[in-house]
Amino acid sequence: MWLLIISAGVFAGMLVGVNFFLFRQVENIFSVINVMAGFIFVLPIILYKYNQHNAIKHLEELFPVFLRDFVEAIRGGMTVPQAFNTIQKNDYKSLNPFIKKMAAQMDWGVPVDKVLLRFAKNSKSKLIARVVSSVVESHRFGGNLADTFDALSNTSLEVDRLRQERKLYLSSQMMTGYIVFFVFLSVIIGLQKFLVPSLAQVSGEDIGLSGLGGATNPNIAAEYSAIFRNLILLQGGFAGLAVGKMSEGSTVSGLKHSMFMMVIGFLVFTLANVFT
Repeated sequence: MWLLIISAGVFAGMLVGVNFFLFRQVENIFSVINVMAGFIFVLPIILYKYNQHNAIKHLEELFPVFLRDFVEAIRGGMTVPQAFNTIQKNDYKSLNPFIKKMAAQMDWGVPVDKVLLRFAKNSKSKLIARVVSSVVESHRFGGNLADTFDALSNTSLEVDRLRQERKLYLSSQMMTGYIVFFVFLSVIIGLQKFLVPSLAQVSGEDIGLSGLGGATNPNIAAEYSAIFRNLILLQGGFAGLAVGKMSEGSTVSGLKHSMFMMVIGFLVFTLANVFT
């Protein structure tokens, strides 16, 4: 993945360099290629962050199942190392490497507390870290480990259920976010097609362009086009993050919405300018 990110960065840099030497005098082409280079650069990073987020979420979904099986093994009279050696034969998908690693560490005599804390750190999940912290504290003060794991397993299941309910309840908010973005995109395209040409027909003195940096009639459309394009990209980026935060509780999960809105908005706006 890091090789892909570095390659994308190098390619984007080369594209910007070629664009600067060949098309810097052609404003529309120059800006479009720069935006494309930006997409090329950030896309692997977004994919990496999103895949990492999905991997953590998958671990959190499987963790309650592992806890339930572990509780049953402990209540069956097994010690903690014996329970890990037994349940590591089960299929927990992406959780399997972590369980096998914990079982191997316990076979080598590593204390249970250290094994669990290392697992929490390697999982990079805040939910798993909170659960493991509670288990470690209970184990240190002589609490009933099986009851602690059982209670935490039920808590993890309840948290997952609440997440699913929130996602269901907020699906309408997600649709509202998309509707607002496309309404905004329509308004911007309407301004570009109907308002800007009217402004271009008015003399610079009549609309006070001399106080706006000395712009002249021929480049009014190009300047407004650049401003509107940037507004669409900003709106798409932040609207996507907001949608992800509302629907899934994480801004990282909103990256896919941001990328979709930004790409669609950029393409629609560009095509609208081409066929104007």
